[in-house]
Amino acid sequence: MNNSSIIYSSDSGLLLGFHGCDQSIRDQIISGQAMMKASHNNYDWLGSGMYFWQNNYHRAISFAKNPQGKKKIKFPAVLGAVFSLGNCLDLTDQYYIEHVKESYIFLTETLKKTNTALPKNRPAPGSPNPQDKVLRELDCNVIETLHQRMEKIRAIPFDTVRCVFIEGNPIYEDSGFYDQTHIQVCIRNPNCIKGFFVPRHEDSNWSSAA
Repeated sequence: MNNSSIIYSSDSGLLLGFHGCDQSIRDQIISGQAMMKASHNNYDWLGSGMYFWQNNYHRAISFAKNPQGKKKIKFPAVLGAVFSLGNCLDLTDQYYIEHVKESYIFLTETLKKTNTALPKNRPAPGSPNPQDKVLRELDCNVIETLHQRMEKIRAIPFDTVRCVFIEGNPIYEDSGFYDQTHIQVCIRNPNCIKGFFVPRHEDSNWSSAA
């Protein structure tokens, strides 16, 4: 797989991302006492890495207040990050979507040889919405298979993975807009992160009048 010739894909500048967590963890990362850890769950939506909601503070704080499948966070907070995408497996780009489709085919053929069942995406236990498959073992395996194949042929590794997720419920009858639609970024290469910050609140007293 040769992706070194793609010169127009992804964003060339810096982006903002937000991560919901406990305040103590956020403060340790901000102060430099700790570094954010990559997630390695077999159901992670975009494979292993550090997860951020792109330009979406409200989704991050909502997650911190209502973490799915996790213990309740005592002091919900949001960690902000400034990062670049670098060499991005960008699933808003048809070029990379085709690579993921090829990875799925490769995975299915490989598992057939060993008579191994294909992983499945599934809803969380007790979820009121069976269509909301938040445990994405299939997607995670497909993306990790792509990374492994690239490593095997010594291709340039992906620094990040990005995707738009249409999630939640329609915001009105027959709507094409959903209430939890978001962009998620999974950072595999920590060097893409240029810095962390504590998000500030908007200054409601600001005025353009001198």
